[in-house]
Amino acid sequence: MSFADATESKLIERLVRRDEHAFNELVRLYERRVFSLVLRFIGHHAEAEELCQEVFVQVFKAIGTFRGDSKLSTWIYRIAINLCKNRTKYLKLRRSNEAPPDEDETASRPSNTGHVARPDEALAGKQLEQIVQRSILRLEPSFRECLILRDVEELSYEEVEQITGLAAGTVKSRIFRARAMLKEMVERELGEKIG
Repeated sequence: MSFADATESKLIERLVRRDEHAFNELVRLYERRVFSLVLRFIGHHAEAEELCQEVFVQVFKAIGTFRGDSKLSTWIYRIAINLCKNRTKYLKLRRSNEAPPDEDETASRPSNTGHVARPDEALAGKQLEQIVQRSILRLEPSFRECLILRDVEELSYEEVEQITGLAAGTVKSRIFRARAMLKEMVERELGEKIG
């Protein structure tokens, strides 16, 4: 057993015993990643904050059912994705006549290229990122979840399979189709072909 596995195993044991310090540690370890995932799936900051809290409440309530068949992070992501799907259905009903979220509400990830862009390049890059983010939010949730988990969260295909409960072929097919749909939506909005 690796050090990381042993550390995770001890954390899980403490969580099962309802150790408050263990729960705080869990939140500290996973809060940023879970919030990022939820925000990218939901697309609205306030909703994502609320839902992120709900994820950790569900994790705490259900930790006794965690069987260890996957990594703890994979299990937490599965809970987050399921809650996102439920919230998306709810929001769709509640907001059927409302406008989409503001552009500044959508998720963004800073670039780590080390290149300092000119102001016009930075603006164009931000506009492109907003177009991509809005397009991701327009994808059908079943395609969106696979795309976000694989291409944004950079999880392996196996982890995406574990989180979604889908077969390998289905995961790969949905990612392929989601990428194609996303490319088409972005090209349509930009009015040009991409690569």
